[in-house]
Amino acid sequence: MDHAATTPVAPEVVEAMRPFFTEEFGNASSMYGLGQEARRAVDQARERCARVLHARSGEIVFTSGGTESDNTALMGAALALRGRGNHIVTTAIEHHAVLYAAELLETLGFDVTYVAPGRDGLITPESIEAALTPQTTVVSVMLANNELGTVQPVPEIARQVKARASAERRTIAVHTDAVQAAGVLDLDVNALGVDLLSLSAHKFYGPKGVGLLYIRRGTSFTPTQVGGAQERDRRAGTENTPAIVGMGVALEMVEVRRAAATAASLALRERLIAGIGERVANAQLNGDPSQRLPNNVNFTFAGVEAEPLLMGLDLAGIAASSGSACTAASIEPSHVLLAMGYSDAAARSTLRLTVGPENTNEEVDYVVDTIAELVPKLRKLAAPRPR
Repeated sequence: MDHAATTPVAPEVVEAMRPFFTEEFGNASSMYGLGQEARRAVDQARERCARVLHARSGEIVFTSGGTESDNTALMGAALALRGRGNHIVTTAIEHHAVLYAAELLETLGFDVTYVAPGRDGLITPESIEAALTPQTTVVSVMLANNELGTVQPVPEIARQVKARASAERRTIAVHTDAVQAAGVLDLDVNALGVDLLSLSAHKFYGPKGVGLLYIRRGTSFTPTQVGGAQERDRRAGTENTPAIVGMGVALEMVEVRRAAATAASLALRERLIAGIGERVANAQLNGDPSQRLPNNVNFTFAGVEAEPLLMGLDLAGIAASSGSACTAASIEPSHVLLAMGYSDAAARSTLRLTVGPENTNEEVDYVVDTIAELVPKLRKLAAPRPR
C-alpha cells in the first residue's frame, strides 16, 4: 500500500536489462563494437521515452533519478537565465528535491517565491501568475503531489505563464516534477506546455537509480554535472546502460497499460475511502476528493500519531507511509499539510496509502479492517488518564 514510495521491477523490465549486466557490458561512449551495442540500446531507450512524452529523442537527458532531475532542472534553467532575472516561482508543497534546490539558489543570490496551496491542496493558475515579477525566469509546479496525490492544473499554469512572458517579451522556463504521474496521467509535454519535466523509473516498475529530465529544444540550460560529453554535454558521467534500458521498457509498458491500470487503481482507491470513512470515526480525507491521482488515499486520524499506526500496520503485514518516502524517517510534520493550514498535531496524524493495479479487493478490505481495529486502540492509549 505504498506504491508512491516505490514499485517492484516488472519481470519484462528485468529481462530487458539482464544482458547489459553480463555479455553486453560495454561503455556507451566507447568506439568499438561492444560499446556501440550499448550506445544503440541507450538510444533505443531514449526513443521509447520520447514517444511517451511526445518529445524529440534529443530532448531526453538520462539522470540518476527524480532528485537529480529536479535539482538539475531548477538550477540548470535558473543559472542559464541569470542574466535576464533572478526570481524563481515554485510552490510550498513541492518535493524537497525542488524546495532544497530553491533554497540553495537563494544562497547564490536568487529570490524565490513559494506559493501556498488552498485547503484542498490545489495551486491555482492565478496564484502563480500573481507571484510573477519582471525578474522571474523559472516557474516550477509539480504535476501530482507525492503526499496528497492532488493533480495540479499545470497546462493552465504554463499557458498563463507563457502568455505573460510573451506579452512582456521575455523568457520564463516552466518545469514540472511529474515523478508521481507516470503510468497514471498523460505525459504529453506539448499538452502540458512545459519546458522541463522530471521522471524517476522506480515509481513505474523500473529500476532504482535512473530517471530522466526532458529539456525542450531551445530552452536555456547550464549543466550542473560536468566532466564528460555524455548526454549531449548536458549531464556528464558514464551512462547506466542496464538501468536506462529498463527505464525505457518500463515507461513504454505503463503507458500502454495506463487506462486499465488507472481504472483498477481508482476502484481500489474508492473502496479504501468508503471503507475507512464508514468504519473509522473522525477520519478526514486530505486533498481534493476528485482532482487527485487514482491510486492515492491520504487520511488524518485525529488523536493518533502516525508512527505507532505505521508500526501496527507493519506488524500486520501492511506497508504504508505518513508522507514522502524521502522524509519518512523524519519526526517533522508534513510540510505539505502545514502549508495547507493544518496544525502540527494534525500533520503528525496522517497516513498515506497508495495502491497499485496488482492490489486486490481482499487486501483493501484487510487494510480497512486493520485500521478500524488499530485507530480506536491507539486513541485510547493516547488519551489523557484521569487523576
